[in-house]
Amino acid sequence: MNRTTNAQPGGGSASRPARHRPVWEIFLVFLRLGLTSFGGPIAHLGYFRDEFVHRRKWLDDRSYADLVALCQFTPGAASSKVGIGIGLSMGGLPGAVAAWVAFTLPSALALVLFGYGVTGYGDVLDAGFLHGLKVVAVAVVAFAVWGMARNLCPDAPRFTVAVGAVLVFGLWPTSLGQIAAIVTGGLVGLVFFRQSRESDHTAMRAGIGRLGGAISLFLFFALLLGLPALAALMPQQSLALFDSFYRSGSLVFGGGHVVLPLLQAETVPPGWVGNDTFLAGYGAAQAVPGPLFTFAGYLGVVMSSPPNGWLGAVICLVAIFLPSFLLTVGALPFWEELRRVHHVRAILTGVNAAVVGLLLAALYDPVWTSAIHKPADFGLAVTAFALLAFWKVAPWLVVLLTAFGGWGIASLQGVI
Repeated sequence: MNRTTNAQPGGGSASRPARHRPVWEIFLVFLRLGLTSFGGPIAHLGYFRDEFVHRRKWLDDRSYADLVALCQFTPGAASSKVGIGIGLSMGGLPGAVAAWVAFTLPSALALVLFGYGVTGYGDVLDAGFLHGLKVVAVAVVAFAVWGMARNLCPDAPRFTVAVGAVLVFGLWPTSLGQIAAIVTGGLVGLVFFRQSRESDHTAMRAGIGRLGGAISLFLFFALLLGLPALAALMPQQSLALFDSFYRSGSLVFGGGHVVLPLLQAETVPPGWVGNDTFLAGYGAAQAVPGPLFTFAGYLGVVMSSPPNGWLGAVICLVAIFLPSFLLTVGALPFWEELRRVHHVRAILTGVNAAVVGLLLAALYDPVWTSAIHKPADFGLAVTAFALLAFWKVAPWLVVLLTAFGGWGIASLQGVI
């Protein structure tokens, strides 16, 4: 993609954003990612960066990191919000819908089918194959950290901010610790990076105007505050279900695994879902690609009382993802303008470095700790990293090869 630059006051330059993409192209790209992106939200960010920054050049590293920072600041499904933001920027509201539907559909369908009684779903894949999928997440996240660090932490001060974020999150490994690390990085950037010479700004198309963004933010808060009152006035199970899952999607930071305990508290104590049934679905959710929030579709199917089945799945999926959609669509038009302000750019310089640190912390826990248990696992992860970083093998093929590698290692260890 060729970029042209326009002179800006003060000597800087701003690159034009990537041109508008057709909705069908956005849909197909995200459908492939939805079929191949294993490893949870942190790994998804690595897949997205490789696809949209490295391969397609729809964004540069700075714009991508700024979008990730925005999505980390707000509650909801973190990786899905990044995908929605990319779709919105490239194709407007239709592009945002296409990105969300395509990225969500594969795992949602798999978990809905599992909820309908495919009790052998967890046994379709060998345990070694499943472990290989966890190992490839290590390589994907390591590749993302390595690439982003080279672009966003190229000097000692910014790398020090990244290390500080690792320390903050290590001492306070919660969603609040994540927010604290990002805020601290922003404050350090405001104080120390105001004189940065990096004044170039790569424009990112918002895909929607400020009025549309304001309406979206209004709807987010109106539903968050209004649904509990409406559910109390109109005691219908469908409304209670929508309210419960909307609140779950609105009040959790970090997404993925973080939302699962909240969903358990919302569905098991009222008797909507049995605890054993909940845990069975949680196990299946680890074996599918795409966002873990699609676990809501499984819960909708197995509800003890109507609406359940396909209708319950649709209600739960729409409810849990709607906050992420409304927040991303609402914030992006204003976010682009804020990115142009000099002091905001200084803050974002620190925030971007902190995001690299958070990715590095996540590389250790939960990605590394859940996958690397023996030297063979480490060797498989290094091999996958080399395929991604040096041999430039397509990520979906690396996922497949590493999964079979995990199966092969487990088989050999069973024989030796």
